[in-house]
Amino acid sequence: MNQDRPPLDPHPLSEYVAWAGSRNRDPLLGVLKEKLPKDPSRVLEMASGSGMHINYFAPHFDHLHFHPSDKDIEVFNNIKKLSTEHNNDNIADPAHLDLTEPETWFNPGPPNSFSAIFCINIFQVAPITIADGMMECASHLLTDEGILLIYGPFKVEDSFTTDSNKEFHETLSSAGVPEWGLKDVADLRKAAERHGMELKEQIDMPVNNFSLIFGKKN
Repeated sequence: MNQDRPPLDPHPLSEYVAWAGSRNRDPLLGVLKEKLPKDPSRVLEMASGSGMHINYFAPHFDHLHFHPSDKDIEVFNNIKKLSTEHNNDNIADPAHLDLTEPETWFNPGPPNSFSAIFCINIFQVAPITIADGMMECASHLLTDEGILLIYGPFKVEDSFTTDSNKEFHETLSSAGVPEWGLKDVADLRKAAERHGMELKEQIDMPVNNFSLIFGKKN
């Protein structure tokens, strides 16, 4: 266990989330540099939280326009504050997007208007049931060749890939919140298939995480 790790707290403005985010941002940036479109287009982040990731990534992609979103409007001021502090003029104002409320799904933009969507570290504290909303929403918002990148720790075929991931799952489960815990890649894949999407690529990441790349079925 890392002694510098703050106490577990999934609130988007917590010290724990900031610590976790600083650990994964550079490996994720490397994947985004490979996977994001090279032509000018729009990129959506689901569950932007504090805005730390989108504001870290945006300066590396002058040709892209980034759109933060979250179900909790309380984080919007922090997202905008970071954008101003970093002079990120390619980040739009945050939009209200709740994956359990279809009426919010087009707040970030019209159908087929995003070349990429990414979502970071959400499923370990979110119920797997939001996977259906995420896949259906993505199927509406993405262009035909667009991608949905989901990053985080997951089980694979109902097994933990490392002892540390099992320990993390047990730590989450001990909090007594039913939806906390590592979810299975297979369940995300099934949700994708129900909504015209499919898992295109599964990328191993540092500290036993994955980048899962989904796209529309051909």
